[in-house]
Amino acid sequence: MFLNKLFFKYNLNSIPRRGFRKFCVEIHFLMLLMVSTNLVSQPIIDWHKTYGGSYWDESLCIQQTSDGGYITVGRTGSSNGDIFGHRGGFDIWILKLNNSGSIEWKKVLGGTGTDIAYTVFQTNDGGYFISSYTSSNNYDVLGNHGGDYDGWVVKLSSTGNIEWQKALGGSGWDAIWSSKQTDDNGFILAGRSNSSDGDVSENKGTFDYWIVKLDENGAIEWSKTFGGSMEDIGKTVMQTEDGGYLVAGESASTDGDMTASLHGNYDIWLIKLSGSGEMEWQQSYGGSAFETPSEIISANDEGYVITGYTGSPDGDVTGNHGILDVWVIKISNTGELIWQNALGGNQPDWGRAIVPAVNGGYIVAGTTHSSNGDVVGNDGGSEFWLVKLSEEGELIWQQTYGGSMPDECFSIDNTTDNGFILSGFTWSTDGDLAGSENKGYNDYCIIKLNPEPLSGTLSPLQIPGHLEIYPNPASQYISLKTPKDSPPIQIKILDVLGREVLQEDISNEEQISVQSLPNGIYTVLASTLDGKEYVGKVQKQ
Repeated sequence: MFLNKLFFKYNLNSIPRRGFRKFCVEIHFLMLLMVSTNLVSQPIIDWHKTYGGSYWDESLCIQQTSDGGYITVGRTGSSNGDIFGHRGGFDIWILKLNNSGSIEWKKVLGGTGTDIAYTVFQTNDGGYFISSYTSSNNYDVLGNHGGDYDGWVVKLSSTGNIEWQKALGGSGWDAIWSSKQTDDNGFILAGRSNSSDGDVSENKGTFDYWIVKLDENGAIEWSKTFGGSMEDIGKTVMQTEDGGYLVAGESASTDGDMTASLHGNYDIWLIKLSGSGEMEWQQSYGGSAFETPSEIISANDEGYVITGYTGSPDGDVTGNHGILDVWVIKISNTGELIWQNALGGNQPDWGRAIVPAVNGGYIVAGTTHSSNGDVVGNDGGSEFWLVKLSEEGELIWQQTYGGSMPDECFSIDNTTDNGFILSGFTWSTDGDLAGSENKGYNDYCIIKLNPEPLSGTLSPLQIPGHLEIYPNPASQYISLKTPKDSPPIQIKILDVLGREVLQEDISNEEQISVQSLPNGIYTVLASTLDGKEYVGKVQKQ
């Protein structure tokens, strides 16, 4: 429609030579706008469902299963609604869903204490593996070592029956945050421990990284702790191609096993282990405040990508927007920092999970409380927040999902139709979640997204990079910054209907007045001398 209007406006044969450049520029920027809104438009909701009872219910992990359905796990404090068999306190609640979100089977696991699961995945034999922590020692939990908490792992059959379970730990506080199946059909676990007995051989001080290797039947092959005199917590683990392991977590130590530089209160601490659990190398990433990782995945070039969140404005962190930002870093296979991106607004924003995008780049899922900066479309409070990054770490698109009440996302997985499945919790029954039923407090919230709507009609144009705009929201003036600090040459600002409302040629660091613009959301397009194009959003208020 835009191009039809443009060609109607101009008769090509009547365009004077001096006006031809203006015509080309206008066509170029309108096509660029179409690229930013069509070629890189955000995935829409296929379906959404809520599950729960009258108390707290949170889904903390979801994965698609081999039959096209989904397995999800978290915690429940409810004893009614969709929940049957509540043991006491918080229990683990696992749901097996079909491909449209209907419940195929469900299980409550745990005892009369507190039981919270953080990881579930389908195993090579078609069953399921859950990693968690527990203070129980009855009902489903056997062998608790008597401390504050034990790590607890459960192997289920394909129909949800317990095949084996194991409480892991000592007399202190022990927890398992992350687990993966290994090439030998065993399991690698990562978490934290302050025990020095039972299954834990040594404590270095406060909490340590705690890494446990199990065989396929749950027997311990080895158990290792890593850390210093302060708090060190392993958050995510993966097996590497050489048969070793990468563990990412947070560290406040400057001694013991932590020999990498500490930038602030807490850094992301990455350790590379051999197949037998010996440390091969380590690296830290962060700034003067604190950084926490949530997940690490392999990149396409033998490197790795980590997502989490940061409160730092310095060190390895650039571009922080506020209290907490989603933080994504790309590292080489030896731990060298390649790029980083801090994403968010002036309120807390968390990166919880990351998956590779089908067409290249990465999809980061988490929670946002912001409604400015990189965040557009927040309906109120906290919402699910999805961000698409290029292979170089530049923001391609973002989308919020939720309603007027608190909504938080903890997990994402790719689906076989090239879409995505998200899990978390919600209190909302409006906005994107209109039609949902709230059973009481927060419920499990599962959102199935369609694939990214990629159109090939404008494929000759390169997808524009992310344009940083500040302040945002703005009332009088804005300044622009591109990721590579290229000085913008021509600036265009378009309203929500794609109409040009302002055009300027500016020099580097020159401010742009937006005082005359009505309040609203605007698209800002920048073209540089070296042929780069950038696009961003700004809120005028």
